[in-house]
Amino acid sequence: MSSYQKRSKEALAARVAQDMFEGAYVNLGIGMPTLVANHLPAGLEVILQSENGILGMGPAPTEGSEDYDLINAGKQPVTLLPGGAYFHHADSFAMMRGGHLDICVLGAFQVSSTGDLANWHTGEAGAIPAVGGAMDLATGAKQTWVMMDLLTKQGQSKVVAQCSYPLTGIACVKRIYTDLCTLECTPQGLRLIDCVPGLDHAALQTLIGLPLQAT
Repeated sequence: MSSYQKRSKEALAARVAQDMFEGAYVNLGIGMPTLVANHLPAGLEVILQSENGILGMGPAPTEGSEDYDLINAGKQPVTLLPGGAYFHHADSFAMMRGGHLDICVLGAFQVSSTGDLANWHTGEAGAIPAVGGAMDLATGAKQTWVMMDLLTKQGQSKVVAQCSYPLTGIACVKRIYTDLCTLECTPQGLRLIDCVPGLDHAALQTLIGLPLQAT
């Protein structure tokens, strides 16, 4: 039986940050993706955008130095790097829709093997939908990355052959970063980039229930 340790949320954020490239314009979605701002490699210039109207967002402020007039889309206090700016919500969405972002990092309920994204509604009666700017980001950014736990609390894979939840975007997800592995979505299906130590290819395929192309 495989013996492995899941990535913590911070370790997962660091793994996502590791793949950022110099000069990239990046939107970090609400929830786990906001942690990526705290793990960008030293010396790497990545310009973070927040959909509520910030460009040049920095890491979270130190305790006691929060400014609640300077927050991200999730209403968390953030910092502004030298040269950063804030502006109208409409201008922010024009950036998102106009193809000006290199990468967006979003959470998800489900991602299909060909990159369909479901992250705004589970379809359950009484559930509160929360689409936000996800549809604009998923189709407007040059690359959409998803950051999430691989399995639900019930142990079911969130990476599926076909999404059963309402879709946010079709064939838009390029990479899936999870607490157990990193995957790439291709027209031919899923390609395994890496997995946590102790979890082998065969065991991961069993967890997901889908074939994985080897790296």
